[in-house]
Amino acid sequence: MDERIEVVVGRIGKPHGIRGEVTVEVRSDEPERRFAAGTRLRAQPRRDAATRHVGLTVQGTRWHQGTLLVTFEELGDRTAAEAARGTLLHAEIDPDDRPADPDEYYSHQLVGLAAYDVAGDHLGEVTALVRGGAQDLLTIRTAGGRDALVPFVKELVPEVDLDAGRVVVADRPGLVSPLPEDA
Repeated sequence: MDERIEVVVGRIGKPHGIRGEVTVEVRSDEPERRFAAGTRLRAQPRRDAATRHVGLTVQGTRWHQGTLLVTFEELGDRTAAEAARGTLLHAEIDPDDRPADPDEYYSHQLVGLAAYDVAGDHLGEVTALVRGGAQDLLTIRTAGGRDALVPFVKELVPEVDLDAGRVVVADRPGLVSPLPEDA
């Protein structure tokens, strides 16, 4: 089965210069791979955008003061680049593809995993990965239907076993399980 999955790899920012080059807020640990010349990305424009590109093809990239600058074949001038501001960029990946870093995961790999505490007691199921500025958060739906947000850091999520379909959470009262007075 050749099912493909899309992941968000960036968001177009402001234009840079007059020839259609744009800044890109990178949302990938592998920008050199996701923004390689010739790569076709699905474009999801802002709701209020006047121009609606279905896809954008990377023509070239360069780094400028820590910011990725990208030229897309479809954005030929500053006006087109400005109209594309805020567009989310999606890349297709193979569902079995794993990030280069063994401690990194795609959202689709985590959603649906069973969550257990370190003693082996079932806590619930991972329903989402919320991307945050400081850290990502796992949303865990408990058996009681409550959603708990767990910082996705090694101290609180010491184990992710994709093959076994589970994550281990170093639970504390009030994190996933309720505080004693709330139980």
